[in-house]
Amino acid sequence: MGGAIVNGLLARGGWSAGDLAVVEPDEARRAELVAAHPGLHVAGYAEPGLAQSDAGAVLAVKPDVAEPACRALGAAGIRRVLSIVAGMPAARLEAVLPDGAVVVRAMPNMAALVGAGVSAISAGSNARAADLTWAEGLLGALGSVVRVPERQLDVVTALSGSGPAYVFLVVESLVEAGVLAGLPRDLSATLATETVRGAAALLTETGQRPELLRADVTSPGGTTAAGLRALEARAVRSAFIEAVLAAAERARGLAR
Repeated sequence: MGGAIVNGLLARGGWSAGDLAVVEPDEARRAELVAAHPGLHVAGYAEPGLAQSDAGAVLAVKPDVAEPACRALGAAGIRRVLSIVAGMPAARLEAVLPDGAVVVRAMPNMAALVGAGVSAISAGSNARAADLTWAEGLLGALGSVVRVPERQLDVVTALSGSGPAYVFLVVESLVEAGVLAGLPRDLSATLATETVRGAAALLTETGQRPELLRADVTSPGGTTAAGLRALEARAVRSAFIEAVLAAAERARGLAR
């Protein structure tokens, strides 16, 4: 996801490679970033003096190394951090940064890779309106941005953060169903993928609630009604609800 943010800022955010500096401990990944973005400064650790006095940093690491990474950022002069670390409370990051340092937490999702993501942001205890505007400016290059209280971020992680995987599973299942019913696999994949794309466009462009659009598609006694009956009989709706609840509980436990 850190790479997606770099790509988004350079492709759609109005930034140039010289405006950014990346800290990446993996040597192979450093080489990939340099090759992909000539002029991008990529270091193996947080170098003292790397940041300007008003610079901020995006923290895109696993929860188990988030606090050491924040200490390194603080030592490098960073005073404002946008954290996309799942499950890591802002207070824990603030505790290892210099006094008064700002943390804004965020949860983007995988569609950020193609500029169609959705990110939720929340303010840490020292963050002000200008800090949230700064975070929105960064994440806006990846798609849409919404503001939420920090207490809701674990559920956001479970819904929109993990949500692309749920949709991919639906598409995968539709493809297999089409093949089982007699379609060539490539045709089934095209139909399933384009159906999901079109359904998402209907939701976003019409502004209609999903239950109303579903009702519009469902003729009494028709094929769609028969298919929906089979899904409801197998508790598919409940399974999605349980998936989000399970993912949210896992998000709450990541930083323990």
